[in-house]
Amino acid sequence: MAEVFQIYKCEACGNIVELVHGGEGELVCCGEPMVLMQENTVDAAKEKHVPVVEKTSDGVKVKVGSAPHPMEEKHYIEWIEVIVDGKACREFLKPGQAPEAVFCVPEGSSMTVREYCNIHGLWKA
Repeated sequence: MAEVFQIYKCEACGNIVELVHGGEGELVCCGEPMVLMQENTVDAAKEKHVPVVEKTSDGVKVKVGSAPHPMEEKHYIEWIEVIVDGKACREFLKPGQAPEAVFCVPEGSSMTVREYCNIHGLWKA
């Protein structure tokens, strides 16, 4: 059964969806089942992908990688997302922007931080 906040991708056209309500059915796009994306957590490549979270006075600042991730036309971070207390907040990025985002998060909150690289997929801190 699909679960809330899971990310699925169509291998044919590249559509990406995030589940907002789980159900028994199969997600299909372009006539084929969509693929559940696995959240990577360990960097082995030259480019760094694991989100780095820094506390701020109002919440958190999320940077992608211990060294800034490239933000080029052909290789960039598409979005950064923070999930706190069942709520998701996402910042969409474009080539040329810094691979980072700031989110208002109540102090002491449990959170999941994810980002999506257009080449290397889904990553989680």
